[in-house]
Amino acid sequence: MNIKLNFFGAARNVTGSCYLVEAEGMRILVDCGLYQERDLIQRNWDAFPVPPETIDAVLLTHAHLDHCGRLPKLVKEGFRGKIFCTPATSEIAQIIMKDSAFLQEEDVKHKKARHEKQGKTGPFPYEPLYTQADVEQTVPLLMPVGYNTSVPVVSGITAVFREAGHIFGSSSIRLTVRQGPESRTLLFSGDVGRWDMPIINDPDLFHEADYVLIESTYGDRIHPEVKEIPGELARIINETRKAGGNLVIPSFAVERTQELLYHLAGLLREDRIPHLLTFVDSPMAIHVTKVFKNHPELYDEETRALLKKGEHLCDLPGLMMSSTVDQSKAINHIKGTAVIIAGSGMCTGGRIKHHLKNNISRPESTILFVGYQSIGTLGRLISDGTNPVRIFGEEHAVKARIEKISGFSAHADQNELIRWVSSLRKAPRRIFITHGEPDAANTFKKLLSEKTGWLCTVPEYKQAVILN
Repeated sequence: MNIKLNFFGAARNVTGSCYLVEAEGMRILVDCGLYQERDLIQRNWDAFPVPPETIDAVLLTHAHLDHCGRLPKLVKEGFRGKIFCTPATSEIAQIIMKDSAFLQEEDVKHKKARHEKQGKTGPFPYEPLYTQADVEQTVPLLMPVGYNTSVPVVSGITAVFREAGHIFGSSSIRLTVRQGPESRTLLFSGDVGRWDMPIINDPDLFHEADYVLIESTYGDRIHPEVKEIPGELARIINETRKAGGNLVIPSFAVERTQELLYHLAGLLREDRIPHLLTFVDSPMAIHVTKVFKNHPELYDEETRALLKKGEHLCDLPGLMMSSTVDQSKAINHIKGTAVIIAGSGMCTGGRIKHHLKNNISRPESTILFVGYQSIGTLGRLISDGTNPVRIFGEEHAVKARIEKISGFSAHADQNELIRWVSSLRKAPRRIFITHGEPDAANTFKKLLSEKTGWLCTVPEYKQAVILN
């Protein structure tokens, strides 16, 4: 038995998820995500470590940009195989990739104009990583597959997708490689979700695997309880209303925006917050919300019960969906307090940057973070207390109140990761701890090793391991 596992992303960092399995003369890529940490963005432009045309298939765990965001680049540079994923992931990934290409094209246009105006002649590449045309070439390669079904990927290699509980359609994937009478199973956690979160089902558990790659985004901490979210959200909304400012929420278009709307609707039903104009200023989030409505089979029991009572999943009085640029700009002229939910979740691009520019220096406004902020992103700088911050090439003093609700996280915390991996009934040959900043990954490695006695490794970027 001879399998080679290559760590081409999310190794001692959080974004850029990408792993290559080489076996039986075949190459299978698991995820092909975009790097979002400022210090690592250049990796997006680097050539793939192996020629894309030599890759036989891709398995996609879910549709977040840091897992699917380089697929169009892979196709642009020669990949022509199938991209296996769940139906909801296929639909959402198309939305995410199209939005990413559009933002890149716009970003290049604006940066070029700004640099010319400022007389700059830096090394900035005046072209996007990929275009919307490249995305159009990628979409036909998406191959939707159901949960809990053995999928023949290539000769001798099969995969099973199971519910990861992270976002709509997200998966953990068990890959089985057969060589003659022998076989090995590789379990890719993807991003492990949490138990008892609204809308989607809990993570599925696995009982056997020879090798495990497990994420460790929150491997060094414990989340507050989910039940604390409504109270915290109500407090922040009421305090911001009293101050007379806006509540600006950078939010991921997938899952987080829908969860926010779910909680806001609940608080309004209970009369715990005032009726305020609420804007979802994200065409991508609007499209993703439609995908949610198209897949009720993915809802958890509580959400199905709400629907049976006639409650709407993501609708509430005063909700405005801002699809166009003009609608987005009009938000800045609203008098009084408004709730503004906009992407991107880490403030790396999109409409949120405009709302930050207009509110971050207003003491009466609040910036509320409800998701993970990678090192080097604008969101991380603001949440860490950097002052001033640079937005659209200009420095802005941070005078707005900065709040965080970590209980919203769609990533399992330390205890939940232990719960997920502890479902294995016997020791795997080796566990690889990925998708975490060094402190988080190493802390989780130490804890897991002590609790189980299993062999755990935190792999390095571009490290190759032979699996016997």
